[in-house]
This record gives sequence, structure tokens and C-alpha cells, in this order.
Amino acid sequence: MKESFLTTTQTAKLLGISVRTAQLLIESGGLPSWKTPGGHRRVYRTDVEALMKQAHADAHPISASVLVVTTEERLPVFQRLLEAIPHVAPHFLTNTWSAAIAVGFRAPAVTVVDLDGWNACGGALLQMIAKDSRLKHTKLVGFFDSADGAAAPLPSGAHAAGSDTLARTIRDLTGDAQHRLDEFVEGDFPIAPNEASRLLAVRRSALVRSAPEDQFDRLTWLAACGLKTPIALMTILTAELQWFKSSHGLDMVETPRSWAFCNHTVLQKGVFEVPDLTQHPTFSLNPAVANPPNLRFYAGAPVYDPDGFALGSICVMDVRPRQLNQNQKRTLLELAAIASNEVKLRELLATARTPWKP
Repeated sequence: MKESFLTTTQTAKLLGISVRTAQLLIESGGLPSWKTPGGHRRVYRTDVEALMKQAHADAHPISASVLVVTTEERLPVFQRLLEAIPHVAPHFLTNTWSAAIAVGFRAPAVTVVDLDGWNACGGALLQMIAKDSRLKHTKLVGFFDSADGAAAPLPSGAHAAGSDTLARTIRDLTGDAQHRLDEFVEGDFPIAPNEASRLLAVRRSALVRSAPEDQFDRLTWLAACGLKTPIALMTILTAELQWFKSSHGLDMVETPRSWAFCNHTVLQKGVFEVPDLTQHPTFSLNPAVANPPNLRFYAGAPVYDPDGFALGSICVMDVRPRQLNQNQKRTLLELAAIASNEVKLRELLATARTPWKP
């Protein structure tokens, strides 16, 4: 007979998550709980089962990361195939042992194994991942164009793809269902295929409305001074707002999301630049262009969370038209990469500071 209540460890096992994650879920109120006289947390099994059903109904990608396991010789093939999918963060590994460690460290949304390059070893890696309960939300793709690659057995539920179908397969596996997008997003601005999942990542980051932090203020100061612009920002895009985690040279702390030039920045991987906003068909009537502060120039690069979701950007603006040279674009990209690393470090520190309770 099933127990009607569960310990934290039993809850973690039932949900297929770590004990630490289960503890955080319970402490945050995600699962109703009570304490025994000895101070131990307990939850009702019915609440856990209800959460599992809801999670299945509201399934969405847990990550924007795509791990690709291939060989050195075939690496350019996959770099070319994935560069056309801007809403995912690809990571390429050329060693199956390294891949096994990486996929277990932080679950990607999709793992692609090049069976043409790795044959039996690649098939074994897919089988190993499929059996790991911690990776039950990671979608598996076996890639092959040759008969040798096709000979490697795929685990149940894995997807097969070749050169002509890989990009479409990844888009399908990493995009949100339309009803999820309709629920989260309202506004006349472009959104990524995984926007609902991205917004959940913004919530998880706990950056919005957080206090100023020196590490981010240093980056906007460096961006403004290094690129010689009067304004530099670190933006975070919520469903309704563009919120400034750090602001140099601008008194505003937020704008409506519809004003955000960064809506376009988070949809690509490089620098998004508009030399003259008054000449751009989308931005010429933007309130921040047509009215004070009368912006004329914008350039931004995306800032990512540990799971590869673009939370916002590091961007610079000017009240006169201009254009960045290649070195300046590289500077902006590097500053955005440092900001992404700081976001990851911030999450690790927050986790380390949370007291553990059974």
C-alpha cells in the first residue's frame, strides 16, 4: 500500500529530480508541506502526483541548450546546421566521455549524437542517457545520413534526423506549444519560438526588481566608456517590461516591452545594431526615438542564463547616428559574455547560500 505522505527524498525520487531541487521546491511553497515534531518536512503524495500531471500538461523545454556530439572532422557540418537556429545555445563536443559528463552536469533540452561519426559508441551514449532518470526531459536525436550510422540502435523515444531534417527537428523539440506562447505573451513585438520557456527562465533568475549589484554596474560603465556612448544598459525582458538591471546615463529604470530594441537582440546570437533608428522601418516611431531621449543609435548583444536562455542584453545607445567597427562589436560581445558568466555565478552563489533541510 502506498504511503499517503512522502519525505523529501521520496519526493525527489518520484519527481525524478535531485534531493536538493526537491528541498528548494518544497521550501519555496511549490509543494504544500508540514514539519514533523522532529523538524522533518513531509508532503502529501496526492500533491506530488498532481504536480506531475500538471507538469506533463504544461510541458515546455527546460533548457535552450543543445548538446551535439560529433567528431573533429565533422564538426563544421553541425556548426553550419545549427547556426540558423538562433533561439538555442549549441555546445559541441568531440569526445563521448566528455559528452557523458557534460550531459549529466546540466541537462540540455536536446542531445544530438552523430552516429555517422561515432557509430556504436554514439549509440551506446544515447542508450546511457535514455536510462538516466535525471535526464528524462532531455530529447534525444540520432543523426545519420549513411547506412553505417543507421545501423546503430536508437533508444525508445529517440528521434532520427539527417542533414535535411536536423534543423527542423531541433526547432520542433525546443519550441513552445502555441497555447503556452498565447498565455505568456501579449504585445506587438517579435518573440522566440521558446518565449514562454524563456520567460520562466527570467523568473527563475530572480534578477527583475533585484537590488543594484556592482558586477553588473561595472559592465555598463565599461560598455559606455569603452564604446564611447552616453548610454549603456543591462536589460531583462519580462512579458510586459524591459527592466534595467544596470543603467549608465539613463534615468529610466524600465520601459514597456514594446519599446525594447532588445526584443530583436535576443532573437540572434551576435550584435544587433541599428546605425540610425530614425531610418529603421520598425523603430522610427518608437516613443524613445520620436520623443526624449530621442535615441538615434542602438547596439546590443544577448545575455544568457546557465540553460542558454537569452534573458536580455548588454546594449549601448547614442543620441546621434553612428556605427561600431569590428573591434567595438567584439568588445560588446565580450561584455555580454562576462555578464552571462556573472548571471551563472549569481545563481550558484544563491544556491550555496540556501540552507539545506531534510
